[in-house]
Amino acid sequence: MGTQTPSAFGRSQDVRAASPAGGSERRFLPEVQGLRAVAVALVLVYHVDHDLLPGGYVGVDVFFVISGFLITSLLLREARTEGRVSLGAFYVRRIRRILPAASVVLVGTGLAALWLLPATRLAETARELVASAVYVENLFLAGESVDYLAAESAASPVQHFWSLAVEEQFYLLWPLLFAAWAAGGPRWGRRRVALAAAGGVLAVSLGFSAVLTATDPQPAYFLPQTRMWELAAGGVLAVASVRIVWPVRVRWVLGWAGLAAIGWSVLAYDDQTPFPGVAAVVPVAGAAAVIAAGCNGGRWSSYGLLASGPARFGGDISYPLYLWHWPVIVFASALTGSARLEPLYAGLAVVVSVVLAWGTKVAVEDPVRRWGLLRSGRRAGVFAVVAALVVVLVGAVQVGRYEWLKGAEFDPVQHVGPAALGTSEPMGSGAVPLYPSAVAAGEDIPDVYDAGCHASQADTRPDPCVYGPDDADTTVALVGDSHAAQWAPALRTIARERGWRLHTFTKSACGFTVADLESGTGGPYDACKRYNRAVLDELTGGLHPELVFTSSSSMADGYGAASPEDGRAAIAAGMNRLWSPLEDAGTDVVAIRDTPTTRTRLPECVSLHKDDLAQCEQPAEDAFSDDDPQVIAARESDAGLVDLSDRICTAGTCPPVIGNVLVYRDSHHLTATYARLLAPELEEAAASYLRGG
Repeated sequence: MGTQTPSAFGRSQDVRAASPAGGSERRFLPEVQGLRAVAVALVLVYHVDHDLLPGGYVGVDVFFVISGFLITSLLLREARTEGRVSLGAFYVRRIRRILPAASVVLVGTGLAALWLLPATRLAETARELVASAVYVENLFLAGESVDYLAAESAASPVQHFWSLAVEEQFYLLWPLLFAAWAAGGPRWGRRRVALAAAGGVLAVSLGFSAVLTATDPQPAYFLPQTRMWELAAGGVLAVASVRIVWPVRVRWVLGWAGLAAIGWSVLAYDDQTPFPGVAAVVPVAGAAAVIAAGCNGGRWSSYGLLASGPARFGGDISYPLYLWHWPVIVFASALTGSARLEPLYAGLAVVVSVVLAWGTKVAVEDPVRRWGLLRSGRRAGVFAVVAALVVVLVGAVQVGRYEWLKGAEFDPVQHVGPAALGTSEPMGSGAVPLYPSAVAAGEDIPDVYDAGCHASQADTRPDPCVYGPDDADTTVALVGDSHAAQWAPALRTIARERGWRLHTFTKSACGFTVADLESGTGGPYDACKRYNRAVLDELTGGLHPELVFTSSSSMADGYGAASPEDGRAAIAAGMNRLWSPLEDAGTDVVAIRDTPTTRTRLPECVSLHKDDLAQCEQPAEDAFSDDDPQVIAARESDAGLVDLSDRICTAGTCPPVIGNVLVYRDSHHLTATYARLLAPELEEAAASYLRGG
């Protein structure tokens, strides 16, 4: 019987793998099927409700170990029986095993997104569909993870394809290693050479993972360099297992110890755990131990549990279940309007996922395997290309719909923004199209982003945008985080009318304070402190502006603070320590109170409830922070305070639309259009501090 290339998520019944229990081969590894079921169950429960299994994401790491073990076992067997490793045959088997089910899910998910997702998410979903179809979704997400503007993006229904992309990228390298080893002849054909090579890949990747996870954790989670050691660990086990014969008692201990290690990491880890890095060693070692235990026999052995009927069924559908569960959850969240599903809907999502997985196995996977489809290289290649093109076509339809829904151009007569406050229709007329439209709101951002002068979280030196004439009589500056950057359109309007020269010093998640802020990865935001010191040196050095505007998010957390209130008090005190040198140098400081925070991404809400915008209103009492650091700091200093709350919220509510203009581009950043229309209000509120012009 022909062999099938195994996958971390797929069946292994046609694979002759070296038994970790000894040197013999077994045609089917029930315990591995059961371990797959455990892994997919962990991921499924974690995605349904993080609180149930806070570290359930380690199921993916278990999958990686399984995949590395099975693939390496196949490569070893081919090298031994054929004297060579056929790379062409290897990749044909990968296409036959992975692509049919994945293509069905991608096309089905893309089509369903047209009806089930808010139109605001179609363009991003289209990009990720294509990235997933060509197995670079992990690289796409790594890039997005360092893009502050993407931080508020909703999860796409195909982002879980990142792990499949890691696998396929790993298998561009791994078979080459064994092909070279098999071609090396007797001198290089010894297993210790293969073990040394595989172990070298493991060691180098693990070291890279540990370093990058500690220094740049967001992209580290998705990159192949930080993950390939997990697959290599399975490969090392496969090579070593051929010569090792474990005593039954040792295998019994290994099985239960491995499951215990996986279980411990599931309960001990959470979203704040630096991962993968060193933390991933525990679930990876646990998975390797379970596989090494093999068929350890006995009623009370781990094998008895993993080889049971339900566990084997879970293993049989693990691949399509992994593919389907995430889009089902994302669609369910979109339909219910809640990021966290209630128990009833969560249960329904699980049931639907299992049914779809079983249907995909029966209707897609089994026929491809049973009927010997896609066995030739030409057919497999044509199928791969056609499948990718179909996904691209679905993505193009999504983008087309997105562009069509972008809506009208700005009309100053109809899109009046805050000028409509106090009228009988503060939100404007329902007959007038919104500007920006809900689908275009995410693109309505200040120019500082496109100009590249809004500093990233890693930047420590300022590179400001500068607007206005070189010979201006008055110089002003804008300092703070993205909640300061949102005021750049309004200040540019004022500066243009008054002939000012405006310098913008803004940095992601970095309020203008010397206090320690949370970095978002569990540590202090040291890059922010260094950046602010450099900004202060520039302001008090050669620039000497007459006026500095500053603002920042009231949601920022102080690092090491005993409570959120203590943290914000420390942030405010840190603000005063930076404002004082400016005031001593003759610069006026004006703090702008933070804008209210909404309950949800407003463009999505508006897209879903365009005929009933009241569904997207936020009670004003819930929208403002009582301990905004800017307010606290201004009360304790000579700085001015501008509060435009009544131009965003009115009559006890914060409407999503004012004067036919969409107020927010997400849940807490103003659209550039609405901020620009607030220029007269900002100028009037700060009139006593404005000089020149």
